[in-house]
Amino acid sequence: MLLANAAARERGVAAGMPVNAARALAPDMLVLPRDPAAEARALAALADWAWQFSPQLSVRSPEAVLLEAGASLRLFGGFNALLGRVRDGLAGLGYRAVLASAPTPLGALCLARCDCESHAGTFDALRRALLPLPLSVLDWEDDAVERLHGMGVRRIAELLRLPRAGLARRFGAGLPVQLDRLLGRAPDPQPPWKPTERFERSLALPAEVVSVDGLRFAMQRLLQELCGWLRGHGAATRQLDIRLRHAGGAVTRLTVGSARDSRDPGHFTELLRERLERLTLAGPVRELELRVSQLAALDGRTADLFGDDRAPCLTDLPDRLRARLGAGAVHGLSTVADHRPEYAWRRCPPGRAEQRSTGARRPLWLLPVPRRLRERDGRPWLDGRLQLQPDRERIEAGWWDGGDVRRDYFIAVDGRGSRYWVYRELEGERAWFLHGVFE
Repeated sequence: MLLANAAARERGVAAGMPVNAARALAPDMLVLPRDPAAEARALAALADWAWQFSPQLSVRSPEAVLLEAGASLRLFGGFNALLGRVRDGLAGLGYRAVLASAPTPLGALCLARCDCESHAGTFDALRRALLPLPLSVLDWEDDAVERLHGMGVRRIAELLRLPRAGLARRFGAGLPVQLDRLLGRAPDPQPPWKPTERFERSLALPAEVVSVDGLRFAMQRLLQELCGWLRGHGAATRQLDIRLRHAGGAVTRLTVGSARDSRDPGHFTELLRERLERLTLAGPVRELELRVSQLAALDGRTADLFGDDRAPCLTDLPDRLRARLGAGAVHGLSTVADHRPEYAWRRCPPGRAEQRSTGARRPLWLLPVPRRLRERDGRPWLDGRLQLQPDRERIEAGWWDGGDVRRDYFIAVDGRGSRYWVYRELEGERAWFLHGVFE
C-alpha cells in the first residue's frame, strides 16, 4: 500500500501495509494500481499552474514541485499571504499537498517528506528541524541507508556527528556533498521548468457522468489549472474550447466565449454554468478536455481605486446572455467609414467594436426603413411643421456597389423641441423622409 484515503485511515489502513492485511480491516476497500504516467502528467500540470507564483521553478519527479519564492514575496504581500494563496489554490484543484519551506531546495523536500507542514526561515532553523528526522527523508540508495542503520545511525542528527572524511571513505564523496547542499554549505542548482506553450488538458472521470451537474466540479478543476497557467504566462483569453468524450467514442464540442480578455476562474465558471444549463448530454461522459488557442496579452490597466463591484457585473452581462441565449443572440455595433447611414455600421462580437466616424452629427436611432413625410409649401411636416436647422449634410455615394444615394440631410425640430434627422432626395420627386431620431 502506497497511499490510503481518509476513509481507509479511519478503519486502520495505513501506507506501507500489505494489501491482504488492509483487506482484513476493510473488506470493501477498492485497490487501484499506481499509474506513473498519469502521475507525471499531473505533476507537470501542477508545475504549469504554479508558474504564476514564480518563474524559478523545478520539478522533482515523481513527488514534488520546488518553487523559489523569495523574489515573489513582495508581489503577493509576504510569505504568509503567498502560502495561503498556494494552499487555497491546491485545495481548489482537488490536491492534498504538504507545504514546506527552507533556505535550500533539498531542505524543503526533506521537511515535506515528513508529511507535516514545516517552515524553516533560516539555516539554523533548518538544521534544528532536520536533526530529529529519519534518514528515509534523504531519498538515498537503500543500500547506503541499510549500512548506516547497521552502524546505529537512524536519524540526521546522528549522521551529522560522523566525521566527514570517514563518511566519504565509506560511502563515496557524493554523500558529504549532498549533506552540504542540504544545509546550505554548497550550491544546489535545480533544472528549470519550462511551461507548455499551449494549454491542452484532459481529465478522465472516475466514473461515467450522466448529468450536467456532475460535470461542473471536474470542469472547475480544469478552469483553475487554466487560469493559473494564464497568470504564469501574463496572458488572458476570450474563448474556451471544450470536448466531452462519451462512452462509445462520441464527442460533444462546446465553445464558451467572453467579450473581454479574462483569466478569472469565477468569470469562466459562471459562463460555463450558463452554457451547461442549455446542454443535453448525448450520452454518459468519460473524459473532459479543455483547450485554449487564442491568447492575448493581459490588459495592464489598474483596478478601480474604490473597488466598484458594479462594473464587472455590467461587463459580464453580454457574456452571460450569449452563454444562455446563444452566440448569435447578442452582438455589439461597430461603425464603418461610409457616409451612407444604412452602411455605416455592422454587427460585431460584444466588446470588439471599432469606432470610425465620418465626422458628421448622426442620431443614435435610425429607422429600419426611412419614413416618407408629408410636405407643405416645400417643407416637411410631422404632426406639425418641422423647423430645419441651417446646416446640411449632402451625401452622394454608393455608385460603386449599386447602392447609389443622393440626399440632403437636415436636423429638424418640432414644436415640442424633439429633434429628428430628415433628408430630401436630390433626384426624382425630391420627397422628404424621416431617417432618425436624436431625442
